Amino acid sequence: MDPMDPYMSTHKTLAVENTAQAYLELLRALGVKYFFGNAGTDFASIIDGFAKFAAEGKTTPIPLQVPHEFCAVSMAHGYHLVTGEPPLVMVHTTVGTANALCGLINAARAHIPLVLSAGRTPITEAGSPGSRDLLIHWAQESFDQGAMVREYVKWDYELRSFSQLETVVRRAFAIAMSEPKGPVYLTLPREVLAEPHREFTFADEEMAPSPVTTMFPDPDRVEEVAALLAQASYPLIITRTYGRNPAAVSALVALAESFALPVVEYSIPAHVNFPAGHPLHLGFDPGTLLPKADVILVIDSDVPWVPSIHKLNEDAWVIHLGVDPLHSRYPVWGFPADLAITGDSTVTVPLLTAALQNLRTGREEAIAHRFERLKKEHNIQRTSWRQDAEEKGRSQVLTFEWVAYCLNQLKDDDMIFVNEYDLSLRHIEFNMPGSYLGFSPAGGLGWGVGGALGVKLGAPEKTVISVVGDGTYLFSVPSACHMASAMYNLPILIVVCNNGGWSATQLATRGVHPQGWAVRTENFPFGRFAMQPAYEMFAQACGGHGEVVRSPQDLPAALQRALRVVREEKRQALVNVDCGNVRGFGVP
Repeated sequence: MDPMDPYMSTHKTLAVENTAQAYLELLRALGVKYFFGNAGTDFASIIDGFAKFAAEGKTTPIPLQVPHEFCAVSMAHGYHLVTGEPPLVMVHTTVGTANALCGLINAARAHIPLVLSAGRTPITEAGSPGSRDLLIHWAQESFDQGAMVREYVKWDYELRSFSQLETVVRRAFAIAMSEPKGPVYLTLPREVLAEPHREFTFADEEMAPSPVTTMFPDPDRVEEVAALLAQASYPLIITRTYGRNPAAVSALVALAESFALPVVEYSIPAHVNFPAGHPLHLGFDPGTLLPKADVILVIDSDVPWVPSIHKLNEDAWVIHLGVDPLHSRYPVWGFPADLAITGDSTVTVPLLTAALQNLRTGREEAIAHRFERLKKEHNIQRTSWRQDAEEKGRSQVLTFEWVAYCLNQLKDDDMIFVNEYDLSLRHIEFNMPGSYLGFSPAGGLGWGVGGALGVKLGAPEKTVISVVGDGTYLFSVPSACHMASAMYNLPILIVVCNNGGWSATQLATRGVHPQGWAVRTENFPFGRFAMQPAYEMFAQACGGHGEVVRSPQDLPAALQRALRVVREEKRQALVNVDCGNVRGFGVP
């Protein structure tokens, strides 16, 4: 090789023994820190490659053996939420993909740029180092492995040869990170991974998070929206996922303050999109505001209201803003859209604020009057919520509201809360961007615990608290999550709001059949559990702290004890909060 060759000056050549080793070298060069995996027979060359890395002192990517695929994908999901990095997960052929599928659906609807790779059952029956040699290698093969996931990924491909490795892997990460972000799927046949090679040459450059530039909005449409907001008597902003970039939250505050625009986070926000203590924050349900609202700006929210529940002002202008404002991947999405602006909201919101500044002259008094009116509404709302929580605390039965209120008393700036449904946001106030993370709108239950482990992995200096229901906790594959916590020193606090079943099914039945047999007889098959496991013992089985709480008055001390274990002893902890059969599911 000629060192003066310009091609070679921009490329690196490393000694490898097979494709799998080249794959790991490429991941290392791309900056992948962790390799979340659940292995099978297809991992043989990957396992050998990691052993070679260890012998050579190469520290990344770090192989993380996660005892269940759903936990692995959920961890990767949570890791991305706090780092912004595209995570990589590898699972075992078709069956591992099937176990990962629920987590993949969550990632798709939450726009997580996950690179999900899977081994492929050996293609050949003989003649290759990776050829079939086990009973399962015939039955595990499918005609089209990618078909299992195709509806929920942006791109899928099967690696055909060593020569295309760099092109395919770089393309996987680039597509995952381009807007709208989302998962991709790459299958890796065992023969290709085991194929012998002597060296691997690849581009010696770090890949940008996304080679696609930021999406900017149409300037004329921004001016049009500014004019509509400036003339509105009852403007309204609705958002759910804007705060995915914590640094952008202040820009939404500036927009709201520029014209006294009320903000609602509906329905259960995925981030801190707007400080809950701000006078312009009007809660988590737009129902009382929609009948009057004459201009509604929907920012990064796929479901801004529920048409069967909420009444909309028929004369209102409805504007949707986001990288995919019409949510093209949803088969049915019938919300009114008088204007749909395609653009990154973190760019568009400041542009909109600047456009509004030019329209303030002559409207200052009206803006100030509206601000005072909204501030009064905010204060009345918060007083009512606080009184509700205090009343629940005097009860003999534990409630979700009291759990949230007690956690609010403990909350500090070093905590990140991971919520899967049961944390009542009316009773715990989040003002710091990045301090709260919610679930995917796909509703693949069980994400909350694995997601919290991923958050802890990505932000080890933070105290991570996962709040789940007993039903969601069971879906999380608790044994796998508690094992991963212990194996990788990821101490988190899990609060299980235990109401004895899946309240969503009960609430749905009550809503569809309010006078039906289930309601009249209080008999809800599939909704209530016939027994209550000692969930606290799941954590104890993996060396953690676990306790059950049955009295509202005992909860604060129990949470303090668990928090001390997590922070001082660096062990995981679980508090099983016995909430009886309360109906609180899905109410923020």
